[in-house]
Amino acid sequence: MKTSNVLVALAALAQETRLAIYRLLVEHAPEGLPAGQIAARLGIPPASLSFHFKELTRAGLIVPRPEGRFVWYCADLDAMNGVVGYLTENCCRSSAVCDPKCAPRPRQIVAVSVSLPKRRRSA
Repeated sequence: MKTSNVLVALAALAQETRLAIYRLLVEHAPEGLPAGQIAARLGIPPASLSFHFKELTRAGLIVPRPEGRFVWYCADLDAMNGVVGYLTENCCRSSAVCDPKCAPRPRQIVAVSVSLPKRRRSA
């Protein structure tokens, strides 16, 4: 991951409301939440929410998914893993011994069953 991309992602998260939005979307990964539910759960006015969505989307941390009249937002977990990987890629680089705390943990893959609402087809 490029340093410039990491800086944009970290800058986007360096704001209380955007951090709260991202954390909420991580809780609801992989399906995400519609904008209205995010606004209601976090008590954010729609105009402010749109601004924060724009910043998080520009940073590559969330992905909008239009469904009918609603837009669902999902956390891009691969992007966040890229940021964390960038921050830790040189762990113990200049040390003769790597601390066991630094050793990469194997990724745990969890099977998730997701039932998305069925879409009506328009004619």
